[in-house]
Amino acid sequence: MDDSILQSLMPFASLFILFAGYVVGLGAVTVIDLHGFLGRHSPYWTEATTRTHKVTKPLIWLGTLLVALGGMFTFTTYDLPVVYAPIFGAIMIILILNGLFLSFVVSPFLLAQEREGKSRNLLPRSLQRKIIVSFMISFAGWWGSFALLIWLISSQ
Repeated sequence: MDDSILQSLMPFASLFILFAGYVVGLGAVTVIDLHGFLGRHSPYWTEATTRTHKVTKPLIWLGTLLVALGGMFTFTTYDLPVVYAPIFGAIMIILILNGLFLSFVVSPFLLAQEREGKSRNLLPRSLQRKIIVSFMISFAGWWGSFALLIWLISSQ
């Protein structure tokens, strides 16, 4: 492929990957966060959250991967101010750490509850508090990084 063709495709590809990640990741995060919020006091929504997270968890990881890759490509393709790259990177690291907590602490708990036939049981208060903090981190990280990148791109 001719270098000029590749160079002309890079701006499109970087933004496509980036925005595809936000569409997939933010969509899945919104769905599971809403389920989790409704499940705080409802056995029905607690069970729905357990089932829904089996779909949203891989979608969130896919979205995170696409946003991270798309973000790296976008920062280099659009020659965005370098000072913002570490901020974006730090947000992504925080989202990844948050995702690891959800994937390796909360998810196994939910799956164990389901195996034991207790998927309608409300989660323990201590776990609910940790999930609320995780929700706030997730909300701030996803929407904050999205707003930062839109602002940076639109100010070019």
